[in-house]
Amino acid sequence: MFSRNLIRVPRLYRGLATHATLPQSTSLPAVLHLKTGQSFTGRSFGAPRSIYGETVFSTSITSYTESMTDPSYRGQILVFTTPLIGNYGVPHNTTAVDTQNVGVVLESPSIQCSAVVVADVAERFSHHTAVESLASWCARYNVPGISGVDTRAITRLLRDQGTTLGRLAVGTDATLSPPKAEEYWDPTTENLVAQASTKVPYDLNPTGDVKIAVLDFGAKANILRSLVRRGAAVTVLPWDFDFNAIRDRYDGLFLSNGPGDPNHCTPAAINLRRTLAEWNKPVFGICMGHQVIGMAAGLDAYRMTFGNRGHNQPVLALASSGSIRAGRVYVTSQNHQYALRLQDPFPEGWEPFFINCNDSSVEGIKSTAESGRRVWGVQFHPESAGGPLDTIEMFTDFLAECRAHKLQLGLQTGDVMGAKQEVPALGKEAPRPIAAAA
Repeated sequence: MFSRNLIRVPRLYRGLATHATLPQSTSLPAVLHLKTGQSFTGRSFGAPRSIYGETVFSTSITSYTESMTDPSYRGQILVFTTPLIGNYGVPHNTTAVDTQNVGVVLESPSIQCSAVVVADVAERFSHHTAVESLASWCARYNVPGISGVDTRAITRLLRDQGTTLGRLAVGTDATLSPPKAEEYWDPTTENLVAQASTKVPYDLNPTGDVKIAVLDFGAKANILRSLVRRGAAVTVLPWDFDFNAIRDRYDGLFLSNGPGDPNHCTPAAINLRRTLAEWNKPVFGICMGHQVIGMAAGLDAYRMTFGNRGHNQPVLALASSGSIRAGRVYVTSQNHQYALRLQDPFPEGWEPFFINCNDSSVEGIKSTAESGRRVWGVQFHPESAGGPLDTIEMFTDFLAECRAHKLQLGLQTGDVMGAKQEVPALGKEAPRPIAAAA
């Protein structure tokens, strides 16, 4: 037997990763003011500037870099419920554009949220892919943050009273009185989708065997990754592009996620209504895309009290389709403030697909077998990034439907109606990274 006296276990010491360790030159007094009257005092990190936004919380315990680069958080002050944020730093965010990658490692080229709120920010990070700290990254993209505040108290307030407008006041602004109610800026009054969407079409993996058009409402990169890694040739189009003008060139249509109020996307819903009436190829929508499909089908979109944001939202499948089995509960990643209203009867030719196990909100819709259409929409994110992969095979299901329909039409691999693939009057562009930050 070994003697305890012969075993010496080295004691490891690590400095506290808190706001107190930030250099005084970059850490300024900061206050988070909520329109409902509460204020929370801490220290700043990132950009030394003040900003207005919509205050929301996320229960994700990892993937803060993916959340912060998700275009769906545009205009929002993001409160992380996890106590320590930044411990594994920030990776280099550029990749090749090929059959495996779409130009970025994260969900868009830059930070999309307006500000971040954390209990403790880790200035000392440790990860083999990390190249900078969270504070340095935020400073580089002119995004302010606040640490040293009680995020549990903030989350309980938002959970009880709903998402509220806020202001992060930094530096000398932190000594001023809270803004008046009319001074708070509501980002949902603006068309955030138009800001987040690509301005010009572009192609990814042009040699893929099945051709998919993506309406970009503010697409996460992992949606595009999930398509190209399954062999799809992808053309990304602006959110309000009239797909009907070029629809016969493609084997399927995909509608992406995006930020803000879906009612700003009414032009897209009107265009899609015509597509669904005249075009019988598969259509799949996620998050904002799901809401646009619902609006085209005749459903109403409404604003939820505090929305669903996090990687742990359970949904119940009400119908079977592809890899999805009715009666099973799937754990999903979500980020949305709006949802489709559940009504009885449902519009003709449509049925509920998923329902949220916590709040009974509509999490998915699909066309009925009797309708003859192949259309699915889900409120959650099957591509996760980060989060659970319970429903990732929905991308495989969608592309399998596209390939099957293509074969039914007697088409040869790589030849879609014999048409050219350039979008008319918009020129030819080499593949490039997603343009969510444009």
